[in-house]
Amino acid sequence: MKIVRFESAGATHLGSLHTDGRVTILEGALFGPLRDTGTVATVAKLLAPLEPRDILCIGLNYKAHAAESNAAPPAHPVLFLKNSGTVQNPGDPIVLPRKLRSDEVDYECELAVVIGKTCHNVSRADALKHVLGYTCANDVSARDWQRNGGGGQWCRGKTFATFCPLGPSIVTTDEITNPNALSIRTVLNGEVMQDWNTDDMIFDVPAIIEFMSASMVLRPGTVILTGTPHGVGFARKPPVFLKAGDTVTIEIEKIGSLTNPVVEERV
Repeated sequence: MKIVRFESAGATHLGSLHTDGRVTILEGALFGPLRDTGTVATVAKLLAPLEPRDILCIGLNYKAHAAESNAAPPAHPVLFLKNSGTVQNPGDPIVLPRKLRSDEVDYECELAVVIGKTCHNVSRADALKHVLGYTCANDVSARDWQRNGGGGQWCRGKTFATFCPLGPSIVTTDEITNPNALSIRTVLNGEVMQDWNTDDMIFDVPAIIEFMSASMVLRPGTVILTGTPHGVGFARKPPVFLKAGDTVTIEIEKIGSLTNPVVEERV
């Protein structure tokens, strides 16, 4: 099932996105039983497919990206966090920070894992049993703040408002049985910037969940961003950073496309 969240007639609903583009209304809770009513909805506005409980992010998790960053592959998954204020809807703008100015805002296509059941000390063998599904994410990053403004921590450069677009839907695990066999890419103003496959992850999705749940609790609604492949803007010669007027699209096989325009913050 492809689960979407949307506004219609002044209310927010969950829906099932069908191959012909129709959306039918779902009854129930995202992490509980869901029933397709069969009622076709008029979607006034598509929203991020969930409001995450936590956003956990893995850095340097593709072999080719670690190489372009001149970084050794890490011994363990590298964790950083985004706050819930970073979430942005499909179609809504990525806002370039101007109050705390950044001129080095970068795109990062990422496969996002949506945890559906509480995880604590989960084994690799059981890890995917705790996943509701997968969606597209853009781990937007202010590289100047990431490098220089966080005292060695990445979170400042990763947590500006709108820096985590998600969507367009959550594709449930019955439709994606192997999350590490998906093509993934970024298209900026019609030009392909990243084009790779999730099979290049240093730590695959089961390994990430096993590690992240070790001596730590992952609640339903936790979203895990699993890292980006090579081709990011800062590593290009010359570097390519987002600017007002750009349009950036994240595409992941079996999930779909997540598109956002880029604007400057008004201060």
